[in-house]
Amino acid sequence: MRYRAFGRTGIEISDIGFGAWGIGGKQWIGGSDEESRAALQRALELGVNFIDTALAYGDGHSEELVGEIVRSAASKVYVATKVPPMNKQWPAKAGIGIEDVFPYDYVIRSTEESLRNLKLDAVDLQQLHVWNTEWTERDEWKRAFEDLKKSGKAKAVGVSLNAGDPDSGLELIRTGLCDSVQVVYNIFDQSPNANLLPLALEHQVGVLARVPLDEGALTGTITEDTVFEKGEFRDWYFRGLDRKRQVVEHVDALRVDLTGVKGSLPEIALRYCLSHDAVSSVIPGMRRVSTVESSCSVSDLGGLPAELVEKLKKHAWVKDFHS
Repeated sequence: MRYRAFGRTGIEISDIGFGAWGIGGKQWIGGSDEESRAALQRALELGVNFIDTALAYGDGHSEELVGEIVRSAASKVYVATKVPPMNKQWPAKAGIGIEDVFPYDYVIRSTEESLRNLKLDAVDLQQLHVWNTEWTERDEWKRAFEDLKKSGKAKAVGVSLNAGDPDSGLELIRTGLCDSVQVVYNIFDQSPNANLLPLALEHQVGVLARVPLDEGALTGTITEDTVFEKGEFRDWYFRGLDRKRQVVEHVDALRVDLTGVKGSLPEIALRYCLSHDAVSSVIPGMRRVSTVESSCSVSDLGGLPAELVEKLKKHAWVKDFHS
């Protein structure tokens, strides 16, 4: 496992992190707590020292499982979590004030609830789970972040940006008040390359690359006939025949340009994210030991050759399946 500086925080985190949404259950059907514990434990054995969870993942269940494993770990494991929007709207909507989403007292209370779930004295990173550029100059989030750090409840603070809108983090980075940003970044969604990643690198802000496999599209396993469990997130994300058809068309075109490139499509997709120096850690969802092992094996391979990254630019795909 390789490690990278996490912005200006002074710590180094594994370049493959553990995305813990799936182990919370609820929107991801299948699996068990026993399987989740085994996946977490195997990740730590392979050198993963960064786990990204959230209070909203299974209403705190993901945090409970993460805390259980982290507390018994032989070495330091860095834990990131998130404050869910008080109005329970993902993504944040324009025109809705921060007082309805992240009022000061609510951010503090949510952090304390996460700490109870984790049974930890502090989180290494607390994040707001959505963002709206209209809030940049507001005082609520700034005071909450400052007081969380002063109290020692959060060692670093950041924001998880809305899918498809990386530029909403630009002014946020320029405030100097955020230690990290979390952003959707993958072969299909290359939009962070234009502005966000260079600015984050310039300001020494850590970047967590989420959804590196585009919710499964970049595994190459989805066909027009794929059926997901009713109620599962992917059943909503890939809803309708047209979305699956589009995925198949784009993946088929991508495979043509990957002819002769070593590695599976998911491995290449993870390596794509590791190719940018601004990325501190890529956080694929992990629910099974097999997924942990295949994802972690990519770390030692490093990023893709520059000429391949350049070639993949034409596969940028502007879509908004998250809405």
